[in-house]
Amino acid sequence: MWEVWSVLPAVGRRVLTVAVFIAVGVSLANLLVAFGLIEQIARGSKYLTRPANLPDEVGSAIVTTAASTTAGYGMLADFREAGRLSDRATLVAVTVNTFFGFVQHIFTFYAPVLIPILGVEVGLLYVGSRAAIALAITLAGVLAGALLLSTPDGRGSAMPVEADGGGVGREYPETTRGKLSYAARTGYEKTRSILPRLAGIYAIVAVLTANIDVTRATSAAEPLVAVLGLPGAALPVVAVFALDTTNGALFLSSLPAGTFTPREAVATMLVGGIVSFAVSTFKRSIPFQYGIWGAEFGSKVILVNTTLKLGFIATAVALLLFSPV
Repeated sequence: MWEVWSVLPAVGRRVLTVAVFIAVGVSLANLLVAFGLIEQIARGSKYLTRPANLPDEVGSAIVTTAASTTAGYGMLADFREAGRLSDRATLVAVTVNTFFGFVQHIFTFYAPVLIPILGVEVGLLYVGSRAAIALAITLAGVLAGALLLSTPDGRGSAMPVEADGGGVGREYPETTRGKLSYAARTGYEKTRSILPRLAGIYAIVAVLTANIDVTRATSAAEPLVAVLGLPGAALPVVAVFALDTTNGALFLSSLPAGTFTPREAVATMLVGGIVSFAVSTFKRSIPFQYGIWGAEFGSKVILVNTTLKLGFIATAVALLLFSPV
């Protein structure tokens, strides 16, 4: 008998949290443009957005992503639906956002939790490796924008948007009260349009993962561990790490000293990250991205994210294990 009703409360809490962040992100995006604050934010973020041929408005989403990935994505979705970003430009913007999504985890997880568990040497090497991977993906996004996008029109000033958010034309309300009301209304309307799809997909995925052992994907790590020449203890570390990062780090740190060199330990955790990425894509990325963008464009976002992350993680593992430096 499949578990159904028992998983629904968790789904409700997750959907409510995501919905709040989307509403805040969309409202903030419209508020920044309405008050002309985009130009202030663009002063710093233009060093990324302009080489990538992205509109200056995207800088607000980049900054917001450092505080909340969900809110940053909500802002990008609003820009795309308003016609300020093409599909190709949105994919570039999502890629450029990667490092800023990583930054928030430094202060909420890596520094206070993971480094104390792993120790300073292994902890800093692991966090540094993850930071380098995220930064490399962001720079790849900037390069892709430089090569694939043309310079946007009207760069350097906020683009006027119709009151319904449907394109260029009408200015935002003139009064502060009107701007606040407009920002709140657009955030609510955007969230209301996304919420049914978001809740449905999260519910389906939650029921499937509660009744199907998707973590069997860890068996695929066995030949990979052997090819890389990692110690035999790497396989159980990968298996635990794929289920939960904190428990994986605790398990690795509990092994006798000398089981791994610092580089082998970090490479093992990154391999665990590759395996867990398959699980997390199914459990979290698919429902989240489909809820934000819809199935068609959400699949493109997942494909780009997955390809870049797996490619750069594999490169980092190779450098850790085989680089002479």
